[in-house]
Amino acid sequence: MPKRILSGTVVSDKNDQTVTVQVERRYTHPVMKKTVRSSKKYRAHDQGNSCKVGDLVRIQECAPRSKSKRWEVVTQAS
Repeated sequence: MPKRILSGTVVSDKNDQTVTVQVERRYTHPVMKKTVRSSKKYRAHDQGNSCKVGDLVRIQECAPRSKSKRWEVVTQAS
């Protein structure tokens, strides 16, 4: 089964080898027919502590690394 890949913005890098990534999703509301924005935060593993706040990153599903980390950073834009 393929692993999911999401893209988002780093909002926190205070923990060691961990970043918090906010992923925004846009969809059309079924009744109002208006575009709705919803966001969710994911904790991702950052091996080299290379990501900083504000960076655009892509994260990929992985095996559980801790209680809250189920994702890992794949690529970093800037």
